[in-house]
Amino acid sequence: MSHEVRSGVGAFGEFPIGLIPLVGLPEVVQGDDLGRLIVERAAAGGTPITSGDLVVVAQKVVSKAEGAVVRVSDQVPTGEALELAERVGKDARLVQIILDQSSRVVRAVPGVLIVETKHGFICANAGIDQSNIDGDDLVTTLPVDSDASARGIRDAIVGGGVDLGGPGDARKGVGVLVSDTFNRAWREGSINVAIGTAGFDPLRDLRGLADDFDREMLTSMVSLADEVASAAQLVMGELGRVPVAIVRGVAWEPGDFPIGRLLRDPERDLFR
Repeated sequence: MSHEVRSGVGAFGEFPIGLIPLVGLPEVVQGDDLGRLIVERAAAGGTPITSGDLVVVAQKVVSKAEGAVVRVSDQVPTGEALELAERVGKDARLVQIILDQSSRVVRAVPGVLIVETKHGFICANAGIDQSNIDGDDLVTTLPVDSDASARGIRDAIVGGGVDLGGPGDARKGVGVLVSDTFNRAWREGSINVAIGTAGFDPLRDLRGLADDFDREMLTSMVSLADEVASAAQLVMGELGRVPVAIVRGVAWEPGDFPIGRLLRDPERDLFR
């Protein structure tokens, strides 16, 4: 079933915009060709991927397919992990996994451990997740290179027969983004964001354009990838076992841009 917003024209495409949950994807295990599974499931569900679509894939199934799964009981905590675990009230073995995935600790207080991952993401527990995985002793980590993960999925989708169209037609092609739910400073509740992209520019630069009153926009830059990820979460959810959604009707620019394009440079980060 496709969920659509009302008709109209927006900054990034003509409405209606479709949000299509990919229902019925089998349980993903290490070694699965996730892109092929997505193409087959979309076709079987009567909503084949078409040119212009953006495909949003939850990090959890990407990590499972890539074998980014760690057994907690195998960990031997270092002194740093033991001290940090005491401070935050977490299992020292789990803290060791978090540290292994991190470049630095940002904040550690009882019940909360915020770190910067090796990708450059600021998030709780380095994205380590114990939900939706079979086994109490297992956790998933973020993909080592989530951009490469997105490219691999996109390559498989393209190989599945999706028409990419000719060069110069921005509506021709398929974009893929890997998403995960992050909490945000100064806001309650988590939100789905992009952690890897392929095939499209995740950042929409509106600087130099005129607003409705013909004033030049000087600073407006929109994280299109995060907006798409958040929209997709409306039909994916945390508990619905829908790890993939197709977002249709959004205008985007093709290209090969890393997710780092969305990360603020340290020298411009006023809160670092």
